[in-house]
Amino acid sequence: MKNWLSKKNTSPSHNAYAVVTGAGSGIGRSFAMELASRQSQVVCSDINLAAAEETAERIRKAGGKAYAVRCDVGNAEEVAQLADEAEALLGHPVSLVINNAGVGIGGKFDEMSLDDWHWCMNINLWGVIHGCHHFVPRFKRQGHGAIINVASAASYTAAPEMSVYNVTKAGVLALSETLSSELKKNNIKVNVLCPTLVPTNIIKSGRLPGRYSKLADHALMNYSMTTSEAVAKLTLDRLDKGQLYTTPQVDAKVFWMMKRASPKWYTNLLGLSYQFFK
Repeated sequence: MKNWLSKKNTSPSHNAYAVVTGAGSGIGRSFAMELASRQSQVVCSDINLAAAEETAERIRKAGGKAYAVRCDVGNAEEVAQLADEAEALLGHPVSLVINNAGVGIGGKFDEMSLDDWHWCMNINLWGVIHGCHHFVPRFKRQGHGAIINVASAASYTAAPEMSVYNVTKAGVLALSETLSSELKKNNIKVNVLCPTLVPTNIIKSGRLPGRYSKLADHALMNYSMTTSEAVAKLTLDRLDKGQLYTTPQVDAKVFWMMKRASPKWYTNLLGLSYQFFK
């Protein structure tokens, strides 16, 4: 197969040299496993090194090449070190970065402390900013690259009692849209993933009040219309096709169309629904 790094090749997920943050579980692990099945070499990064190593070991047992690196994406210096270490481990410049690491948080706006805001912003938004900041210049210098940023349907649905989470994911969506147009001339592809419910550990690792956590965990495990494996595959396929947005579930698409068609009507409906069901 001709190397995808040729400008004529449009398959950045195949034979890639990839870095995946939050690769210790959930969607991040599924991204890493799917990339390995596409003959890509993967640096599995996670704040939990043991979890990252478990993902890497699964890939190695399946015959792929993978490495585990601990990284706190909220720390700019650690992400800079990740970029250097990944290139050294792979023995090749990184060609794809997936900024996946994230946490969940919920509650009424006036119940959210500034510590909650800083904690979530640091991981969900700054983590993505740090990833783009340290990899985009490398991609520009080498004349190619690809980025997947994991946002959420929360980035545009703006559901009540999710203000902190909504804001971080809206920032990821806006950043991805900006980079997509800005980096086209540099042969750098961008995709932003906006799912609704996907069974992952985000509830267990997040900050949700007791009244939310059991309900949210039950919804994730019982009412999700997809799997993390299916989401990873679809997102990589859409990246290969040069598509900017990945909204994997029907409900994510419906919310997207409603919001785009009439933002005022959508917001009013959301407010009325919240008052009724409260």
